[in-house]
Amino acid sequence: MSIDNLKAALPEYAKDLKLNLSSLARSTELSEQQLWGTFLACAAATRSATVLREVAEEAADTLSAEAYDAALGAASIMGMNNVAYRAKSFLGDEYTQVRMGLRMNIIGNPGVEKADFELWSLAVSTVNGCHDCTAAHDAVVRKEGLTKEQVWEAVKVAATLQGVAQAIIANEVLVTA
Repeated sequence: MSIDNLKAALPEYAKDLKLNLSSLARSTELSEQQLWGTFLACAAATRSATVLREVAEEAADTLSAEAYDAALGAASIMGMNNVAYRAKSFLGDEYTQVRMGLRMNIIGNPGVEKADFELWSLAVSTVNGCHDCTAAHDAVVRKEGLTKEQVWEAVKVAATLQGVAQAIIANEVLVTA
């Protein structure tokens, strides 16, 4: 089980992350597709090859091919959008009405339920630190019927995987130093 591989790769100082991984992998707050799509999308967003490889292996056992691709699609489109929307925010009011001019077709046709894709986009946006995108996707998933507890569960997955990636990268660097 690849979540177990991630837990084994964590140093002792990251024990809380091990515990969080265990409990989140057994979450009942989200459907299996929502949970493992969130894990996969956020693993891609961490930019850690180790985290992505291990999560992808386990997610492939649960997600359909369409959901697997949609989760990775959410990570990639949010990688672009989070940068662009943060920049618009940084640049101020003069840029609010500037046309984005970037293709985002996957958002309109992700191949999975809208609520699931938007939840994955929200979680990735939290990893990428985009306030505007996080809030926008929250509004959509709440309108689609997801609860604040479900949204927060996805945020906890995002936060935990980012911490796991940080600890694993630090440990890899320090062990090879």
